[in-house]
Amino acid sequence: MAAAQLPSRLPSVGTTIFTVMSRLASEHGAINLSQGFPDFSPSSSLLERVTHHMQNGANQYPPMAGVAPLREAIAEKVERLYGARYDVESEVTVTAGATQALFTAIAACVRPGDEVIVFAPVYDSYLPAITLQGGTAKVINLAPPAFRPDWQEVAAAVNARTRMIILNTPHNPTGTVWTAEDMAALARLVRDTDIVLLGDEVYEHIFYTGRHESLARTAELRERSFVVSSFGKTYHITGWKIAYCLAPAALTAEFRKVHQFNVFTVHHPSQLGLADFMRADPGFADGLASFYRAKRDFFRQQLEGSRFELLPCDGTYFQLARYDRINDMPDTEFARWLTIEKGVAVIPVSAFMPDGTDHGLVRFCFAKNEATLSAAGEKLRAV
Repeated sequence: MAAAQLPSRLPSVGTTIFTVMSRLASEHGAINLSQGFPDFSPSSSLLERVTHHMQNGANQYPPMAGVAPLREAIAEKVERLYGARYDVESEVTVTAGATQALFTAIAACVRPGDEVIVFAPVYDSYLPAITLQGGTAKVINLAPPAFRPDWQEVAAAVNARTRMIILNTPHNPTGTVWTAEDMAALARLVRDTDIVLLGDEVYEHIFYTGRHESLARTAELRERSFVVSSFGKTYHITGWKIAYCLAPAALTAEFRKVHQFNVFTVHHPSQLGLADFMRADPGFADGLASFYRAKRDFFRQQLEGSRFELLPCDGTYFQLARYDRINDMPDTEFARWLTIEKGVAVIPVSAFMPDGTDHGLVRFCFAKNEATLSAAGEKLRAV
């Protein structure tokens, strides 16, 4: 009997580059500076609180929107940082990671024929989510080395079919941080329209210049925005896949209609443990900028004397580098060569470009122990 033939809804999509490079690193024993996860442990007190709740019965379904103590802690944090008041019951939702939150917001808003403006380099989950809803991505390319948006180009891309604009700040993979002027330009652009904004702000605490300009900070933007942040990036627990989405009540109502059927809810004891930890140590996230600045600076020092040219890094825990003084390989080939032959795994930046544009750049993750970064630096200086 012949196997059933299933026409693909994502015919051009393969295995994500993060999986590919991490697998390659494992196969060849390379130091993995590709996928964005720390190689150090979260706080022992956070682990203790999760264990406490597991041992004390929090092992069944929590509420669909997330447990009340965690949503309350989120709302308190956001008000303290951005002066924005979100209603705990109707405007804060705990999600199974940021990718799920982003997908759910897109699924709740985008319909066949709609257009969504994205900025490239673009995180790889956005475009498939848009395609699956029957939407079309309109890509605005950000140019190296600054990778700043050209607002005249953005304005020219807006039309009657524009449903959503997705922004990512601090930006993965470039490390660019959007400014207050960028947010003001965005506000002018969407004023008197029905355009919805989706802010991927998972690196909101990891910035090295100015401040994080959240969509939540400005009332005019907040009233039309989904704002997504990540506990994984903030508390060194990427494998837990827990995040949250903030949005006005009307948008949250649509978001939850999708959320309840694609995830329903999120690991119960982890939510309670995070709520306890946020209350006990509210300043933990405030220290992330200096924590990762030290790692960035240490990693950049490790590459002094190498043939890599480092680009500016104003946020995230990623560092871009040119390698044209080493060879002229396409970036995907260079990333494989560096992993297999030189023992350090990286991400080729063309993987973030929908049209495959190759700027001759690779991305390093420096969310690692100093011993890891030092060992990688030794290998990279020898390239």
